[in-house]
Amino acid sequence: MRVQPRRYLVLAICCMSLLIISLDVTIVNVALPAMADDLDAPVSGLQWIIDAYLLVLASLLVLAGSTGDRIGRRRVFQAGLALFTIGSLLCSLATSLEALIAFRTIQAVGGSMLNPVAMSIITNTFTEPRERARAIGVWGAVTGFSMALGPLAGGVLVHSFGWQSIFWINVPVGIVGFLLAWRFIPESRAEHPRRLDPVGQLLVFTLLAALTFGIIEGPSEGWSSPVILGCFALAAAALAALLWWEPRREEPLIELRFFRSAPFSGATLVAICAFASLGGFLFLNTLYLQDVRGLSALHAGLYTLPMAVMTIVASPLSGRLVGTRGTRLPLRIAGTAMALGVLPMILAGPTTPAWQLFAGYLLFGLGFGMVNTPITNTAVSGMPRARAGVAAAIASTSRQVGSALGVAVIGAVVASGSTPADPAGWWILAALGAAVLAIGHVTTGAWARTTTTRADLDRVPA
Repeated sequence: MRVQPRRYLVLAICCMSLLIISLDVTIVNVALPAMADDLDAPVSGLQWIIDAYLLVLASLLVLAGSTGDRIGRRRVFQAGLALFTIGSLLCSLATSLEALIAFRTIQAVGGSMLNPVAMSIITNTFTEPRERARAIGVWGAVTGFSMALGPLAGGVLVHSFGWQSIFWINVPVGIVGFLLAWRFIPESRAEHPRRLDPVGQLLVFTLLAALTFGIIEGPSEGWSSPVILGCFALAAAALAALLWWEPRREEPLIELRFFRSAPFSGATLVAICAFASLGGFLFLNTLYLQDVRGLSALHAGLYTLPMAVMTIVASPLSGRLVGTRGTRLPLRIAGTAMALGVLPMILAGPTTPAWQLFAGYLLFGLGFGMVNTPITNTAVSGMPRARAGVAAAIASTSRQVGSALGVAVIGAVVASGSTPADPAGWWILAALGAAVLAIGHVTTGAWARTTTTRADLDRVPA
């Protein structure tokens, strides 16, 4: 079988990896109250169950993308599937909060090898711009499908077998994905892969870890405590060192030259804001539905189906709009819908009518379904194909950083004495939706296009 006729099979296998990663996040959110009861976990413990995974994932994505370019994308992809599957199995066996968090980091190491490498495989398989935009639209639709399946599957599993069972579903999917990748995905690598940058990697991890720790532990330690102030100072120092170190590397971990492009920088900021909004929304909504309204995990999952279904509908539509109209229109729709979708939640209480919640879920799902394809398409469009893995990894890193910060900030609001029904956290999420609209508008116009050319990007060292 030649590569060309089987390109959609390659797309399906890559989407399978995205499915188990996205599914893992939505399932874990539904199971948080059950984990809190069984493991006696405080709000900060629940945040770490999610953010330990997201933090490691975000820190290693760029390294994984460049490693795939160097030693072979299929090889790294299969290694990621194997580690993620093993980590999932270990999570199901965890008997303490500390063990669960540790096993989540193993999952994250495997997950970091999947998304950027899979996107690089897709980019090198679908080379025609319009066809690639549609393939990325399908990729984005998988996120919506996981949102639909995750809460429902998580609710059923938690209700029937306990929270440990939510990790079981990753095991058979991971094994099947590993075998299909070995059989059908051709090996590929960059002609001139970049060298490793261990200093840059350490600085990225230090920046994200210090910032996340400071936000999560701030409510319990005190925002003015030496520990928290030290964390924020360490994060600032790591950022300054990273900005100083990377331009001096011939082949840096993060190619800062990409950010001279306003569309690329805009896509990065949009990804952070959109996924911070999603991460915070899922975290806060889960606590609201189960702790404030008293719903079971199963019923909480059913409540969120409208949001997930709308994401499934909107993602392919976003791909078509990007292919025919560019990225500005879908980003405008995304920011507007995400901001408006949070407004019904600001007014929600213990007895709020279900239709009001569903209206918010539908709008938020529409917005999130629209945002994924413009982010990814902007990140990889115009980049040399040899740099597809790095560009896709930066986009994926932005998503995970946003999700981690969203959970950290919203969780900190709850831990500071607010409740999931209070409007403070929801107002933050509405502001993030407005930021998606504003940034998307500014960075997709005529001026933004003048900041980047294919020639400039081709001068990035290979």
